[in-house]
Amino acid sequence: MFGESTHLLANPRATLATLRSLGVGVVRVSLRWRTLAPEPESVKQPRTFQAADPDAYPLHNFERYDEIVRVAQADGMSVEFLLTGGGPSWAVGGDAPAGGPYPQWKPSAGDYGRFVEAVGRRYSGRYRPRGSASPLPAVRFWELWNEPNFGQDLAPQATRGSSVATAPRMYRALVDAGWSALRRTGHGDDIVVIGSLSPRGFKSPATRRFPEGLPGKFSTTKPLQFVRALYCVDARYRPLRGHAAALVGCPSTPAGSRRFRLRHPGLFDAGGFGIHPYPFNLPPTKVDSSDPDYVEFDEIPHLAAALDRLQRIYGGTRQPPIYNTEFGYITKPPNNSAHYGSHFLSPTTAAAYMNWAEYLSWRNPRIATTMQYLLYDPSSALSGFATGLILHDGKRKATYAAYRLPVYLPVVRTRHGATLEVWGCVRPAHFATIDTGTRQYVQIQFQRAGHGPFVTISTVPITSVRGYFDTRAAFPASGSVRLAWSYPSGRTVYSRTVSVTVR
Repeated sequence: MFGESTHLLANPRATLATLRSLGVGVVRVSLRWRTLAPEPESVKQPRTFQAADPDAYPLHNFERYDEIVRVAQADGMSVEFLLTGGGPSWAVGGDAPAGGPYPQWKPSAGDYGRFVEAVGRRYSGRYRPRGSASPLPAVRFWELWNEPNFGQDLAPQATRGSSVATAPRMYRALVDAGWSALRRTGHGDDIVVIGSLSPRGFKSPATRRFPEGLPGKFSTTKPLQFVRALYCVDARYRPLRGHAAALVGCPSTPAGSRRFRLRHPGLFDAGGFGIHPYPFNLPPTKVDSSDPDYVEFDEIPHLAAALDRLQRIYGGTRQPPIYNTEFGYITKPPNNSAHYGSHFLSPTTAAAYMNWAEYLSWRNPRIATTMQYLLYDPSSALSGFATGLILHDGKRKATYAAYRLPVYLPVVRTRHGATLEVWGCVRPAHFATIDTGTRQYVQIQFQRAGHGPFVTISTVPITSVRGYFDTRAAFPASGSVRLAWSYPSGRTVYSRTVSVTVR
């Protein structure tokens, strides 16, 4: 999966061509409810507006998304639509704090469901926009809301001095509405991902600095705390009861708990659960905190175990896949923020960590996706979410080659005559096979101890649909290893290099 925003909307055709050349299979695109709805600044819904009807929305609001879907299908890529807030002012709570607007404040689940229904109809494969000669392609991959445990996306997170979690209850209603809307519009067999949580958060009582406590209205709820409240269990995974259950919209009796699964099918039958396991500046096997309720990359198994436990509590046996729906490393350069500089990596180190994380994902059958977010860095050199593969000025970072041809050696030291595991991926090989009808091969190349030419020591056929391979190779001495692959045009590209030691 690949997530991109500004450049994709500004120039869909060129950006999708770049993504295809990188071998991207699925493009994650945010459909923001507020930007698509009519009169989003008004506190009153337009009188004649039929929110579930795709023809009721301004045509130009959807033009870029229609183009993305058409071009992506023509290029052999899939689109995943993230159906997220904030909502138009007429569909959010009227009791928001002063200083707004706050489009994430208490969004109406009913209005959100009607928005999802309109989008589901539009991208059902049967809908033809006004003035179009053919129906739009179908979209078969969806996410319901973005980071609902983050107060900038859904608020308030908690009330009463942060003693009562409110965002999980709201998100449960949004999932119910979105799930039902997709099923009504012919998407019952599609992949629908829920969750998509931020990996960290806060929990503390009221203080002088934070009189509402944390997460309060607009901070972040720890992801596993959010998950437990979403599924109506306490810290020991016992179903909530009585007043504690009623406060967060949960069944307060055993009989109510027995009906919980039937009343909230999206929580249990969704195609997977999403997480944004950003590890800041750490390798994928380390975490920023020992907090048991965080879900950074190395803690994804904790999330999987929690979801399995919740399935069993309500009589299920499913082990829902985990979707990594946002991931990347902020690099320095370009981000030169003095305050947060310790969180950022050089592009070369980020490239190595990216490949390492993808190898671990490939080995873990519960992780359904490898994700890269973004393609381009933001324009600010002093701050910004600089996880892109390309600097804002168009110069490629080391992470660009690392994404296109990932390579990872779990062990880099061996004795003479022994072999080492070489894992990698030729991500664009899938499209090259489609374009040429021929099998693709990758070369494993070696350079002795930092000097002389690279020579090919092994040629490996690519048999995996997504371009992965896992093999073993013997190296004659200490030196550097890389992958080489040629596009159908004849242009040869290379992976990053990995140093090996042979004693």
